[in-house]
Amino acid sequence: MNEHQNNPPRSATNDNRTRLRLFVEYDLEDGHAVPANPDQHNYLRKVMRRKDGDMVALFNGRHGEWLARIAYESKSRCVLIVEQHLREQRVPPDVWSLFAPVKASPMNNIARMSTELGVGRICPVLTEHTDVTRVNTARLRANAVEAAEQSTRLNVPMVDEPVNLAQLLHEWDPARRIILCAEAGSAESAPAALSRVQPGGAWAVMTGPEGGFSQSELDGLAKLPFVTPVRLGPRILRADTAVAAVLVCWQNHLGDWSD
Repeated sequence: MNEHQNNPPRSATNDNRTRLRLFVEYDLEDGHAVPANPDQHNYLRKVMRRKDGDMVALFNGRHGEWLARIAYESKSRCVLIVEQHLREQRVPPDVWSLFAPVKASPMNNIARMSTELGVGRICPVLTEHTDVTRVNTARLRANAVEAAEQSTRLNVPMVDEPVNLAQLLHEWDPARRIILCAEAGSAESAPAALSRVQPGGAWAVMTGPEGGFSQSELDGLAKLPFVTPVRLGPRILRADTAVAAVLVCWQNHLGDWSD
C-alpha cells in the first residue's frame, strides 16, 4: 500500500487509491472521535509510521467513507477525529461465495479475492469430499477486512460458520440463484450460460473441494430449479482459482463492472 501524502481536505477526493483506509464498527459523522483498536493503533504508529495529525479514511459499511485525523492520546491509544465525508454508501450487487473449505492459505485467498470481487457473504460449505472441516472464521474475517480496506470497498462481507451442504440447501431461499461450478458432465461454459441471464437479483456462486463434488451431489444440485451448472474451461483449477474465475465471469455479465 502506498504511503498517504498529508494533503489538505480539499484534495481528499483525488487520492482514494493511495490513501490509507481502515474499517471501523463505530458510527461515522462529522466531528465524531472514533477510537482505534489496538491492532489499528499499532498499524498506524509502528507499521505505517503515521504521525499525529495525519489523515486516514474510515468506512463502516453503513455511512460511506470519511476522512479522519489521527490524534495520539498516549503510546497505547489514539482516536480518529472524523472531519470530511468523501463518498456516499452504495449498495453492492447481491452475490454470495459458497465454497468447500480447503487448506488455510488458499482459503485465505478465497476470502480475499471474494471480497475484492464484491461478494456480500462468504459461506464455507462442507461436502462429501471436503477434507478440511475446521475453519478459522475469525481469520477469514480478518482477511476480508484487509481486502476491503485495500480495494476501496465501502463494506465488508459477512463470514459464516461452516455448514453442511444438505443443511444449506434445506434452508435455501430459491429466489437466490446458484451458479454451480461442475467439474464434469454436460454443463455449458460459464460465459455462455451467464450470457443468457438478465442482470439483477440475488445470486451465489458455489465451488467444490479439491477432490470435486461427489456425483450424487452434482446430480442432486443439477435437479434444483435455482441451480445453473457451469464449466470453467478444460483445465483443472485450484479451489481458490476456481472461486476467482467464476466470480470474474459473474462480474463480467451480472456484476458491477460497468459502474
